[in-house]
Amino acid sequence: MSQIVDLPVSLRAYRALEEMIVTLELAPGSTTTEAALVERVSLGRTPVREAIQRLAWEGFLLVRPRAGLLVAPLEGTGWNKVLDARCGIEVVLARSAALAIQADAQRPFLQASEGMYAAAAADDDRAFLAADKAWDEALAKAADNPYAVRVAAPLQTHSRRYWYRYRRGSGLAQAANRHIAVIEAVLRGDAAGAEAAMGNLMDMLRQDAAAIMG
Repeated sequence: MSQIVDLPVSLRAYRALEEMIVTLELAPGSTTTEAALVERVSLGRTPVREAIQRLAWEGFLLVRPRAGLLVAPLEGTGWNKVLDARCGIEVVLARSAALAIQADAQRPFLQASEGMYAAAAADDDRAFLAADKAWDEALAKAADNPYAVRVAAPLQTHSRRYWYRYRRGSGLAQAANRHIAVIEAVLRGDAAGAEAAMGNLMDMLRQDAAAIMG
């Protein structure tokens, strides 16, 4: 996924564990311990503990006293519920980004689009996840709504986890095109177009979820 080596150590620990959860290296429904995670990420007990607390708050880990950590299972209808919660917030972010984007926020969008197209061409799921996260971070930077950003971020991660479990290996080109449509509208300052393009992207994800989850 995204490069994390230059981040503060606590955020590096969070990103490393987040990636393991999204890519199922920490399998849904499995158990682990703080000590085991410290060993896996090699970043020290304090930053890993902080990361565990954040991931627990976001719904990815369940901390069970004297019984270790439970990696959140993937529920049968979970992806639909995530998208129900996510849809309206994403439209708010897209509109806000189109109205407020500054020059220094444009390049991250373009880099994310390049990453998506390259991942789709290579049929590389992990690279697409990295580009998708970069895209979400570019949208967050461009949008003038920190409250929506804070709500959206864990929902985006939950959605990536479901996508990686159920839909990876298919539809990367279509997904890239719908993300790029949002970027193009944002970069030209077209708030209505950004809303519509984001709605189309959410519709595609809903169709994916419906096909798998029912």
